[in-house]
Amino acid sequence: MFRLFSPKPKARERQAEVPPGHRIYVIGDIHGRLDLLLEVHGKIIKDANAHSRADLEPHVIYLGDYIDRGPFSREVLDTLTTERPLGLMASHLLGNHEAMLLKFLADSSVGGDWIAYGGLATLLSYGVSPNSAGRTEEDLLMVQRDLREKFPARHREFLAALPTHIVFGDYFFVHAGIRPGIPLDQQKPADLIWIRDQFLDSEDFHGKVIVHGHSYKTEPEVRANRIGIDTGAYATGRLTCLVLEGASMRFL
Repeated sequence: MFRLFSPKPKARERQAEVPPGHRIYVIGDIHGRLDLLLEVHGKIIKDANAHSRADLEPHVIYLGDYIDRGPFSREVLDTLTTERPLGLMASHLLGNHEAMLLKFLADSSVGGDWIAYGGLATLLSYGVSPNSAGRTEEDLLMVQRDLREKFPARHREFLAALPTHIVFGDYFFVHAGIRPGIPLDQQKPADLIWIRDQFLDSEDFHGKVIVHGHSYKTEPEVRANRIGIDTGAYATGRLTCLVLEGASMRFL
C-alpha cells in the first residue's frame, strides 16, 4: 500500500535579488495619511539623489490601500494620479479597500460593510455627508449617488486599472499575499488582495519572496519567504518604505 505525499516546496537556494540596473522603493499601506506619504516621497527623492547612478533606474511600487481610515483619501489619490509625482517610474497595486470602494460605486448594497471598514473617512474626504451614511437601502443609495457625483473620473479610471501584483527579479509584490501551494501565475485576485492567516502562517517558499502589506505590525516583518511592510500608518503614524537593490535590503 502506497501513501501519497505532497511535494515539499523547494527552499530558496540563494539570496533574493532585483535585476541589475534597478532600485525598487516599495511603499506600504497609506490609508489616507497624505502627510506621511509626502514625507516618504521626500525621503525617496533624497535617497535617490544621494545614490544616483547613470546605470540605475529607480522604480517606486505602491502596495495598495491608499484610502479609508485616514482623513485624506481624496488628497492621496490626487497625489498618486498626478503623472510621475516623484519624477520616477511608478507602479500602483490594487488593495482590498480600493476594491471595496469600486464595488460600492457599482452596488450600493455593499456600502454598509465598506463604511464600517473605514469607508466613512473616504466619504468625508470627498465631501459626502456622514449624516446620510445610514444602513438602510435608501440611505446607501443616497450616499452612492452623492459619491458618484463627487468622485473624479481620473480617480475612478486610476483605481479600475490597478493590477493585483508585479514581479521584479526574485520578488513578487502584492497587497495581501498569496495562497500557499498555488503557482504564482494561477493565484485568484481575491486572495491577492484579501488573504491573511493562511499566507502569514506559511513557512513555505513560494517561488519568489512575497513583498506585501495588508496585515500590519508596528515594525516591518522580514521572513525567509516574505516581507511585510504595512506598519499601520493610519493608527501608528508610521509609513514604511522598503528599498531593494541587488541583493541588499534597507528601510526608509
